[in-house]
Amino acid sequence: MSFLLAHLSDVHLGPLPQPRPIDLVGKRLTGYLNWKRARAHVHNMDLLAQIVTDLHAQMPDHIAMTGDIVNIALPEEFPLGRTWLESVGTGDTVSFVPGNHDAYVQSAMQTLGETFAPWTQGERLSAAMYPYMRVKGSMALIGLNSGVPTPPFIASGRLGKTQLGACESLLRHAEARGLARVIMIHHPPNRHGAPPARALSDAPAFEAMIKRTGADLVIHGHNHRLSVAHIAGPKSLVPVIGVASGSAIAGTPHHRAGYNLFEITGTPGAFEITARSRGLLPDSNTIGDLGRDALNAMRSGDQSVNASRNDHNLSGLTDG
Repeated sequence: MSFLLAHLSDVHLGPLPQPRPIDLVGKRLTGYLNWKRARAHVHNMDLLAQIVTDLHAQMPDHIAMTGDIVNIALPEEFPLGRTWLESVGTGDTVSFVPGNHDAYVQSAMQTLGETFAPWTQGERLSAAMYPYMRVKGSMALIGLNSGVPTPPFIASGRLGKTQLGACESLLRHAEARGLARVIMIHHPPNRHGAPPARALSDAPAFEAMIKRTGADLVIHGHNHRLSVAHIAGPKSLVPVIGVASGSAIAGTPHHRAGYNLFEITGTPGAFEITARSRGLLPDSNTIGDLGRDALNAMRSGDQSVNASRNDHNLSGLTDG
């Protein structure tokens, strides 16, 4: 079995539609000012189009999109977000989980769910939209929602006991079926994966679940950087891989626009995952390979290490 999974995140589509004064009550005001001051100059849509074209050229078997398609969850942003995601792929070829910017305010939550429903279909244990599990070949892709509305200046996420419990059950079901288990989530789910105001608040509970059940790979966005961490599983370390923003025009090499590719091979009980990254090269014009690393070798490391530290590197790029 060989399966190629592409991972894209944090595209922050622009330009931002012109909001009405009533739209800028509460948290959206700070988000709008931040867009005008900073994000509008960082996220480049021409570059994003190049990234998506390059991604399609790699002919992945499936694409994971881990959130932050929109910026402040204006009603006018969601149709634009849906049109863009349709350009990436259909609901059969792309899976989506929300980010904190997609779930920016409580009033947007229903629209968020309805807009991206075709990309969140799968097996569920209840009527709740998350978690869901999609089986593609010998891979089970489990989508979690860490995006919750928060106060101004807070970008943290949360899963909650119900979602964590359902995720644990899906992981066990997938293992019993001999499937490679890949979890997709927006926030880094390891302790110290982000500063407190940006972190997953129940990361310790997520880590405890992985300690009981294991997984083959966890992928996330949110930090806008290429990163590798590990969480202890029942038998080996589980790699937790962050991806850069899909549209960031500037920054250090592991912050510039890019996406990750994961080749999953092997058989039940002996899956191997090899990662490589593609993105904007130093010439600021070319999309190319950033490097490669064998994740299965990392997973066989000493369980006594601090499995939450971001002290490893992917593709030769230091996680800082």
